[in-house]
Amino acid sequence: MTRFFSSKPVMRGLCVALFALLPALSQAAAPAPALRPVSATESAALAQRVKDEMRHAWQGYKQYAWGHDALSPLSKKPRDWYAHSLLMTPVDALDTLVIMGLKTEADEARELIATQLSFDQDMEVQNFEITIRLLGGLISAYQLTGDDRLLAKADDLGRRLLPVFESPTGLPYTHVNLRTGKVSGNVSNPAETGTLVLEFGMLSKLTGKPVYFEKAKRALVETYQRASADGLVGSAIDVETGKWVNTDAHIGGGIDSYYEYLYKCYRLFGDGECKAMWDHSIAGMNKSLADKRDGALWYGHADMNTGRRTATQYGALDAFMPALLALGGDVPRAKALQESGLRMWRLAGVEPEALDYARMKITSPGYALRPEIIESAYYLNHTTGDARYRAMGREFFEAFVRWCRTDSGYAALKDVRTKVQEDSMESFVFAETFKYFYLLFATKEALDFDAVTFNTEAHPLRLPAAH
Repeated sequence: MTRFFSSKPVMRGLCVALFALLPALSQAAAPAPALRPVSATESAALAQRVKDEMRHAWQGYKQYAWGHDALSPLSKKPRDWYAHSLLMTPVDALDTLVIMGLKTEADEARELIATQLSFDQDMEVQNFEITIRLLGGLISAYQLTGDDRLLAKADDLGRRLLPVFESPTGLPYTHVNLRTGKVSGNVSNPAETGTLVLEFGMLSKLTGKPVYFEKAKRALVETYQRASADGLVGSAIDVETGKWVNTDAHIGGGIDSYYEYLYKCYRLFGDGECKAMWDHSIAGMNKSLADKRDGALWYGHADMNTGRRTATQYGALDAFMPALLALGGDVPRAKALQESGLRMWRLAGVEPEALDYARMKITSPGYALRPEIIESAYYLNHTTGDARYRAMGREFFEAFVRWCRTDSGYAALKDVRTKVQEDSMESFVFAETFKYFYLLFATKEALDFDAVTFNTEAHPLRLPAAH
């Protein structure tokens, strides 16, 4: 190669610069790796692998953190959210264990919950997370198992959470003491105020107590009524005054599941008001948040009142949107956005928490074992029948196992660029990540997609038959 260098310093410098550019040039010119098709046989094998990995993670929890909220998979120590365990992992995992046919594990989880879980605790908890993980998990598990003890637990929990709705606006406070009912946290966000109607609504249907649905539905409507003319909501709202504290609009964390529940409230309960709110909101989102860059579709940030673009950020939590678009009937947009998600994943071989899509630069490099991009692959596979989405799922799953598996479970990544693991295995990996991988690959439909509506924690809910 030395023959290309000139004795002249200028020419030599130019050649060095060109050689330095060669990797970047070749990378820019190279097409994205193709997705190798997944045969039915391979898909069934992948479903079995997912099931095996779910069992592996469950056994790690059982060995090192039994009776606690979660396992820290690197230190192999238990972790609880509050002063007393609320069995986050067993409740979140139970319906997945049932769906996968892991009967022994499901039975042991169910007995632990039925005999050991108590909500009569003098401690303050976050209403939103408790609702989507525990209330949703208990209701779904009850519907799948018929165990009345689980419904009784759900009813007890729902009753203890009701005080959050006693604000001047009907928007819920963020925290409540499970024993005393004392509330706190007046600054909330649309996800926390508007992501309650599926769980509380189902509790109403199953217990015959209308108050649950009425309170949660009012909170959803009160959130919507404070949206902009185009149906956009901001990032923070004062539940006592109903005034926006932050007007940044987007589809990411803190807002995401508010939009999800507008449509799913209609899908699960046939609620026409929710459908009208969804139709208005999605039109505004597509007008002000959708962003075409270099032929790719993204959803960014904008001011809720002016529609002015404020940030070109998309991330792991935003990746639920293709699923919601597909569910709402906008399959072309769903497919385009999922392709952008695949680009995001491939930047470092695992998706980051956040990306500046205008520069294609990772801005928040962690990976918390999130399920949303897999959820979207599952929805699109179901909706389109296109084998491309199982091929995507295989790419996601192989990276997930390669980089996150530990000898006691699965660990989050501190940085997707270095693949350094973090001592965290949130319960949603059982409720959502493993579940969506399994449902995506299962060649015999493990769950009737059209008969259930998944809450935002992937707990399938089914309207009881009319008597």
